[in-house]
Amino acid sequence: MSTSNASCTPEQVVQDLQRFIEEAAKEAGTTEARRPSHRVPFHWPPHAVSADYHVLKSDWTGQATLVADGREYPVLVARTAYGVFGRCETFWVEARGETDEHMMQELRITVEPLFARQRMISQVIGLPTRYEGKIRDLSPSQLVRLLYCQDRDIANEARIEIETHASSQLFTPALVYILRDERHPDRRIAQWCVLDLFEDMPSFCPTPSDQSEAIRAVRDFIYHAPDDYARSTYKAGVVLGGHVANDEAAEALLECVRAPSKYGRRSAIHACFHLAEWLPQRVPDILPALRLAAAQDPEPQLRAFAEQMASDIERSAVDHIVEPIFEDEL
Repeated sequence: MSTSNASCTPEQVVQDLQRFIEEAAKEAGTTEARRPSHRVPFHWPPHAVSADYHVLKSDWTGQATLVADGREYPVLVARTAYGVFGRCETFWVEARGETDEHMMQELRITVEPLFARQRMISQVIGLPTRYEGKIRDLSPSQLVRLLYCQDRDIANEARIEIETHASSQLFTPALVYILRDERHPDRRIAQWCVLDLFEDMPSFCPTPSDQSEAIRAVRDFIYHAPDDYARSTYKAGVVLGGHVANDEAAEALLECVRAPSKYGRRSAIHACFHLAEWLPQRVPDILPALRLAAAQDPEPQLRAFAEQMASDIERSAVDHIVEPIFEDEL
């Protein structure tokens, strides 16, 4: 993170996040959660086309200027029997064309995905121009904002950076706040990122009180989940049952087996399998909860799921039944 963050406090990060969420909800005109697309990993730099044609170092004798996004960038040019090659070392990109003009057009096309990514970062963190720096150089508040980015690969990169600063406790209150967010339309992306971070909850929540607050936030997220966008509700159950896996998490998860949310109940039923693996002493509590769900859950699919999950736990299976998919998720 930027060296200018020494005076930043967890409270300030939360306050900045609150303003950001309210502005996003106002701009969207709705607080309904959007269903995000899948993460598409961003790989840069792209493949160097000159390597396919064995262009030699000595071939790069020409010079040109790439005009892109209102600015000029130097380009090295190699004119060969296989066409004209251009290399812009500013962005580590290359292109090939039949003519100089064609090559420059291809070069602009090649660099555009990077520009689009940089514009997306700027849009989320509130900068007027394309952000050309490193994500690790952003402020804590900017990193937290990026967790909401519609480009899930950008959000994931911010998550990775936040993870490296877990022990600072600078982000913990903001992460809990994100789990309780019910206003930002892109909150499922951010919530998935938070849940992934909370797989190592002790690093972010070293004290019992901090951990209790985080567990309650995860429990409430599961209990009232109106959807399972980004597989966030599923992930929440995995956090409690497969990663935190203590008695407090167990109590929260067993409550969620009776949650009003069908997505929450599905998540909790699945997570009970992992809870039984990590806390075998709680099996006498887990099995009755699953058997009750098998008898009384209003969803026929979940009744069958709970029955089979109880059977899998009872016979100490090494794997469990695949969770059902609801009709509205098809």
